[in-house]
Amino acid sequence: MKELLTELALRHGVPGAQLAVWRDGLLSTAETGEEEAGSGRPVTAATAFPLGSLTKPFTATLTALLVADGDVDLDEPLAEQLGELRAGPDFTLRQVLSHTAGLAANTAEPPVGTTRARWLARHAAEQAVHEPGTVFSYSNPGYVIAGRLVEEITGLDWAEAVRTMLLRPLGHDAGAPTASGHLVRPDAPPRPIGEQSVPPLEDPAAGLCVSARDLAVFGAAHLGLGPGGALLDAATARAMREDVTEGLAVGAYGLADGWGAGWSRYGDWFGHDGTGDGAWSHLRVYPSTRTVVALTANGSTGARLWESLLGRLRETGPEIGDHPRDGHLRDGHPRDGHSQDGHLRETGGGGSVPAPAECAGHYANGDWSCRVEAEGGDLLLSVAGAAPVRLLVGADLSFRTPSGDGPRAAMPYLGRFLRDPATGAPDRVQITGRLCLRQG
Repeated sequence: MKELLTELALRHGVPGAQLAVWRDGLLSTAETGEEEAGSGRPVTAATAFPLGSLTKPFTATLTALLVADGDVDLDEPLAEQLGELRAGPDFTLRQVLSHTAGLAANTAEPPVGTTRARWLARHAAEQAVHEPGTVFSYSNPGYVIAGRLVEEITGLDWAEAVRTMLLRPLGHDAGAPTASGHLVRPDAPPRPIGEQSVPPLEDPAAGLCVSARDLAVFGAAHLGLGPGGALLDAATARAMREDVTEGLAVGAYGLADGWGAGWSRYGDWFGHDGTGDGAWSHLRVYPSTRTVVALTANGSTGARLWESLLGRLRETGPEIGDHPRDGHLRDGHPRDGHSQDGHLRETGGGGSVPAPAECAGHYANGDWSCRVEAEGGDLLLSVAGAAPVRLLVGADLSFRTPSGDGPRAAMPYLGRFLRDPATGAPDRVQITGRLCLRQG
């Protein structure tokens, strides 16, 4: 494992990485590289890596423990538990954890020191973007709400709750050093980024740092395995991974095949991905064979490393569940953009069709927005004011950004335009799971 991890980390310019595999009741780990490029400090099995959004399953598990204890119900309006939510629409904990509560993509930049309770009291009503229970739209504020729920019921700050209720029982080394994220470019050495930019308000959505070993033990605990045994009773554990997006008008396109109350679905596997500032993390769990695979990487090309790793592991074992980020455009979507056999296909001679100018416009999801412009037969997408990128558009209005060249190029991402069922005009765009409404 170490030789493979070292080879792939060097290929993709990742300064340091960890791989952990739980299989046949045994946990194997491998580490390579440095905590920070040029520091001489080696990555060890205990080194913590920024998880980004892979924090969310930990927060979801905290709430699931409360569900198992009877303190909260997955399907009752959360406003009954959190008074700060009474000014907004009714949604449930299951909807919050599965990104189907209709909430905004991101929180507006909060003042330093704003507590989750104070922020929700002031801004909860502003977070409603879609009708609850109708569409999937990835939401960080939803996990701010979940973290606040944990605080309200346990009386603990979220960080203390996750330490005492999850990390400590799973054997996490709280004194371990944390790896620095790095910006990786094809033509320059990796550049350390330093501190992660997650505001404390959003820690329940993206603030954890743990090792790949910790991730594998956490995943195994969701199968009732490991030194601590089961985290949850079997029914509650299943509820966390049962897909709730089946039948919704808009599913988890571009991120996963489906989503449960905390876990994303990749075929028969469940798990989650996370990205921070110059860091990536990945976790996959396969209940049928009780297999867990976890990767952490402290480079912005960590997702490239993950894809290469999956390809190499596929040569000697079963295919690990994943949702393709790089590849062909889809020519039909009977269920959430999937063709009848679930495979991706090229459309048009060059893999895309002429870009429909009718998709040009301004789209927004809360404070998160993007602009699409038609130029010379192409569509150019600019997200949150960033430099525009050209879209490769499929016949069904699905799209991806160009892949870039070489193993150190940035990963593309998938999206799609959606038409108004009544008028047929494009009225929404879904990018990295976030569903934005057309503004003009």
